[in-house]
Amino acid sequence: MSTAKPTSNDRDRLVNPNFITEVIDADLQSGRVGHVVTRFPPEPNGYMHLGHAFACTLNFQIAADYGGRCHLRMDDTNPEAESMEFAEGLQNDARWLGFDWGEHLYFASDEFERYYEFARELIRRGLAYVDSVTHEEMGRLRGTATTPGTPSAYRDRGVEENLDLFARMRAGEFPEGAHVLRAKIDLTSANMKLRDPVLYRIMYAEHYRSGNDWCIYPMYDFQHPIQDALEGVTHSLCSLEYVDNRAIYDWLMEQLFPEARPHQYEFGRRSLEYTIVSKRKLRKLVEGGVVAGWDDPRMPTIAAQRRRGVTPEAIRRFASQIGVTRTNRAVDLALYEHAVRDDLNLRAPRVMAVLRPLRVVLTNVEEGAEQTLSLPYWPHDVVRESGDGLVALPSGERVTPGAAVRDVVLTRELYIERDDFAVEPPKGFKRLTPGGTVRLRGAGVVRCDDVTTGEDGEVTELRCTLLGEDAPARGVIHWVSASRALPAEFRLYDRLFTVPDPEADADDVEPQDGEASAASVGHVDTGFMRFLNPHALVVTRGFVEPSVASHPLDTRYQFERAGYFWRDPVDGRGDTLVFDRIVTLKDTWAKEGGRPAGRERRAEPGTRAAAPVSAGPDLTPEQRAEVERFRSQDVSEAEATVLAREPQLSAFLEAAANVGELGRLASWVVNDLGGPIREGANRVTPEGLAALVKLIEDETITARIAKDVLAEAQTSGETPAGIVERRGLRQVSDTATLEAEIDRVMAENPDKVEAYRGGRSGLLGFFAGQVMKATGGQANPRVVQDLLRAKLG
Repeated sequence: MSTAKPTSNDRDRLVNPNFITEVIDADLQSGRVGHVVTRFPPEPNGYMHLGHAFACTLNFQIAADYGGRCHLRMDDTNPEAESMEFAEGLQNDARWLGFDWGEHLYFASDEFERYYEFARELIRRGLAYVDSVTHEEMGRLRGTATTPGTPSAYRDRGVEENLDLFARMRAGEFPEGAHVLRAKIDLTSANMKLRDPVLYRIMYAEHYRSGNDWCIYPMYDFQHPIQDALEGVTHSLCSLEYVDNRAIYDWLMEQLFPEARPHQYEFGRRSLEYTIVSKRKLRKLVEGGVVAGWDDPRMPTIAAQRRRGVTPEAIRRFASQIGVTRTNRAVDLALYEHAVRDDLNLRAPRVMAVLRPLRVVLTNVEEGAEQTLSLPYWPHDVVRESGDGLVALPSGERVTPGAAVRDVVLTRELYIERDDFAVEPPKGFKRLTPGGTVRLRGAGVVRCDDVTTGEDGEVTELRCTLLGEDAPARGVIHWVSASRALPAEFRLYDRLFTVPDPEADADDVEPQDGEASAASVGHVDTGFMRFLNPHALVVTRGFVEPSVASHPLDTRYQFERAGYFWRDPVDGRGDTLVFDRIVTLKDTWAKEGGRPAGRERRAEPGTRAAAPVSAGPDLTPEQRAEVERFRSQDVSEAEATVLAREPQLSAFLEAAANVGELGRLASWVVNDLGGPIREGANRVTPEGLAALVKLIEDETITARIAKDVLAEAQTSGETPAGIVERRGLRQVSDTATLEAEIDRVMAENPDKVEAYRGGRSGLLGFFAGQVMKATGGQANPRVVQDLLRAKLG
């Protein structure tokens, strides 16, 4: 019987139960396998992209769930397109994603000699022959879906002649295309793949590892299954386009490895809307100079997402969310963006940056006067802070509410966003207008008294009066000090294509890795290029508050109302500040009645206008009406778009809204229950979700606890509220209990108490974190902060 088993219980699994895990469970129970071995086998002819990341995550996490191992393998049998650059890039990307293969790194090219001997064995047994017809004639002889194939005139060559010709092919006696080695299987099979597939072809190209040692190379359908068997793979997981190839896989296993052999299983491929995942087409973008390289942040490659500032945790979470099915599916890009935002929300401090500056003079503030303000990094969210300042949040660590702050200096001259002022404001505009008021974040209300314009009529300066904290104002805007802020370049990245499926009209079919034919080599459909988004990158120059200079270079920020950013790891590591936008924030302005969705911002001189962040996928009139209905109930545009397109999700949300507030439930349905609902695996009822969200609103539990509870409910079937009650997860609000913990933490850290009282107010986050840790994250954060401020003085 098997010694391998899943992790302790279903809720600890990295991969939700699916048809593949059912197969593995049955194989272990029956004793067909005693342990689980998977493999991730990319061809090194390009960099890993987000589609690969799904397959990579699935293979490594399934192996981890069963206490097995996953190999990393380079299926490098096509020297014309492969390189060490790509092979090393794939390793770096898989390692960055958090996966470790130990000593199990394999290259197919290391086994060329063994593949050759296996091919000779098939020849000796009369199961393979050297064919000498042209490529076009071979295609004709294979027949069609309704007519059987016709034997080649060379199909009945004798064993010795075939062995001789095959050896001479290896020796380089023949030109490319003169001969191929074919399996002798079944020319009448309904599966065209079994009609004597090609096993070897002649190719005079230098291999990046073996050099010119070989001039014949095995085809993918021959090499891949044999390599699986040589490595001891038990479950060979492939994407759905290989379903017909499985017949060749099984045939080779029956002929060469009848005793202990791997089995192939296919899962649905995942692609992303508004992007492409064809490595040949991605290469076309790079080689054509459309993008700056494989790591250009507009690309869907892992190298590009890493440079853009996306974290491996976000990509793994996204890969786990989209589910494992037997059908191919294009995933809404909004789901990926949600996963990125959800991750960044817990790790990105909030600071202010002005991307398109407009000068403001506070006329009632004296020249040279400065007022130092203390503003929180996380006004409403979560933070962890060490005694020495902000630290990154480790993967999987429970974060705790806190009040880390930074100093922001208010001076006579400021910069605000140019879009935050309008001479003739549109309906619903809640920013600054002539004679109007607006609140500066953390600094009080200002009134615009005078507007200065240039010769071209462009507004160049506003002269305003600082009214103080209590004056009425309709909106809040961010700002930076003109004298204290740091100049910076901001790179605003958006979707690379303007349509959801830029490859819909492609005039070629993507060949399988290692199977590029003479007809397909060098041919790349360029029709997708007409859908390139000319606004996928907009560069602006502005200013950022100086606090960013004191943080580690890899800190991710939420620039208030602008999006999530970080310093470009290539161009922003010197004295020049260059920030890449990782992902936008929710587009609330369109809902408020300001800039209509789809209206482009006016570009600064020398820049291109950015595409609207609210641009969504093509929708029917009925779906657009649904989007507007959801938006009117405080649902974000991205989530409303997903709901309008997916009736299953909207039906679940409507049912939950019968006992809860739709606007508060939508994000949970789309981001946390979307995958299980789509796959028919959801075990949380609409009423159960509504009750859980009500517990958050009542401050009974935190949102982080709620996510853990939902994950447990999906595996156990227990109601979320029941789990909260059974596990005692309710927040602790009793002041006597919390005061005792605060007293203990203060007694254990007298030096930090003294430092706090001496002016290091940021240590409040440290004390809050210690109390939360002592209470298992269940202390009411609001009560903790109030008590800490009172006790620390």
